[in-house]
Amino acid sequence: MSSDSVRPWPAAALLLCVSLFAAMCLSLGPAGAVERSLRGELKRVLVLHSFGREFRPWSEYARAIKAELERQSPWPLDIQEHALLTARFNNPGPEAPFVEYLQSLYQGALPDIVLSIGAPAARFAQRYRAKLFPDTPLVLAAVESRLVNRADLTDNDVVVAIRNDFMAAFDNILQLLPDTRKVAIVIGASPLERYWVEEVKRDLKPLGERLELVWYSDLSFEEILKRAAKLPPHTVLFWGLMSVDAAGIVHESDMALRSLRAVANAPIFSYQDPFFGGSTVGGPMHSVAQTSARTVSVAIRILGGEKPASINYEPLGFSPPRYDWRELQRWGISESRLPTGSEILFREPNIWERFRWQMLMITAVFLVQAGLITGLLHERHRRRLAEVESRQRLAELAHVNRYSAVGELTTSIAHELNQPLGSILTNTETAELMLRGASPDMDEIRHILADIRRDDQRASEVIRRLRSVLKKTPFEVRDIELNDTVREAIGLVRALADGRRIALAYMPVSADLHVRGDPVQLQQVVLNLIINAMDAVSDGDMKKREVSVSTVRAGHQAEIQIADTGPGIASADLGSVFNPFFTTKPEGMGMGLAIARTIVEAHHGTIAAENQPWGGALFTIRLPLID
Repeated sequence: MSSDSVRPWPAAALLLCVSLFAAMCLSLGPAGAVERSLRGELKRVLVLHSFGREFRPWSEYARAIKAELERQSPWPLDIQEHALLTARFNNPGPEAPFVEYLQSLYQGALPDIVLSIGAPAARFAQRYRAKLFPDTPLVLAAVESRLVNRADLTDNDVVVAIRNDFMAAFDNILQLLPDTRKVAIVIGASPLERYWVEEVKRDLKPLGERLELVWYSDLSFEEILKRAAKLPPHTVLFWGLMSVDAAGIVHESDMALRSLRAVANAPIFSYQDPFFGGSTVGGPMHSVAQTSARTVSVAIRILGGEKPASINYEPLGFSPPRYDWRELQRWGISESRLPTGSEILFREPNIWERFRWQMLMITAVFLVQAGLITGLLHERHRRRLAEVESRQRLAELAHVNRYSAVGELTTSIAHELNQPLGSILTNTETAELMLRGASPDMDEIRHILADIRRDDQRASEVIRRLRSVLKKTPFEVRDIELNDTVREAIGLVRALADGRRIALAYMPVSADLHVRGDPVQLQQVVLNLIINAMDAVSDGDMKKREVSVSTVRAGHQAEIQIADTGPGIASADLGSVFNPFFTTKPEGMGMGLAIARTIVEAHHGTIAAENQPWGGALFTIRLPLID
């Protein structure tokens, strides 16, 4: 075997090994790459609190930062939080145990970024960062610019600072309440709060002659509440911070501020946004939203790979003034005193804004009802005008009909007048003859004069009844006694009945029948029916020539019945006798019974015609009685 025949083996073996290794890498590479990618995408965020998780104002900054960071982050986040409890003590103890705890906790698994909230947390992070997180980016958030240790800042640090302008806050108080003479300032007794007491005193020195400043930092909160309840007039309260009072009692969240507002007899002002909304009046304040947005923007840029040293911001000042409408109303602060550009929040809607749709619906209903009522009133007015016009036409037509009836009564009326006038003439002539004698009988003359007076009254009564029938008056409704009304009508027609040799009988009911109506028009109805009855008796060759008129009471109605002994009404004509222009008389107009029915119906009554079993016609008028 030559050497040429054995040389290819090592090269072939090497090629085979390379191929197998490549195949293994290809088969395992994607899963391993995914796992490494996931480990790279997860971002660990450490949040350091200054006093605790529920201490305002920092708790509100932390809550807003976490919510916005989770919303904007393109990576999954592991947010871990720790609180620097020593900051809340008046005499803080050693921090070494807490440092060792953090060092053991994050050894070998450092966070990608550290966010400190507030000044105590910022100072702690700067002091121990070399030991805990030497190369981890640090964002000092929500820290006042005066509390930032600039000398200890590194290229891995970014400061999102705020700047307190106490003069602006007090200028706002004096603008809203220019009569203010005293301000009671509420600030706690922790190391941080004692620092701010001195800073506020320094900043407010220019107001020393204008205002009396009262400091509550050396008092327990219980004593502060007692004094706040008895403040003199023209005094306000300024809320700085109350995490720990002089008695060493810790006050979480805003419970202390709520307790203060419940007893204070003066308005409370503050420059802290987290305390706004339910307790303080308002004014220029730090904006939690603005500070949180800037902090999140810095964190996203750093987690995305940007160098912290390239990120630099100026401290954030107060945002435009905001005011609580409820507190303005409570303390009688006019909105005209607010600075230009102010925003008023929590304004309670007025009754129109609260119930706008309900009021619009109610208004629409009222308008519809008003329209309907107006339409109904207009229709009622038109109907009443029509009724008045109809009654006027009825009165005119009835007046014409009465003239026609009186024309038929001419002979009867003349006879009625001739009798008393003739008696008057005879008695007058007799009295004259007696007076010519030598000794007239005065008693006889007195009797003669009495007869003359009686006959004169009789003639006057006939004329009165005639005038009442003939007078043209509008429809006049009043209480009348029906028996007397019918009796007067019969008196007008009795002479006509006697002249025609017709027996006219009247049988009134013994009880009074009081109805509401027009006596003239009701008499006209009775006259028309009696004259028609006499015409029916006269036209026929009747052996029994009688017309009877009677009144009866039937329940709540009064009835007038007029019967005759004539031939009656043809059965085919019974339904038409009251129709206009229907008549069986050659010379008749056919309006008498139509007018009679119209008059009776105007009195809310009815009129009916029928034939009697023993012969003749019967007309019945029914009118409602007065209760």
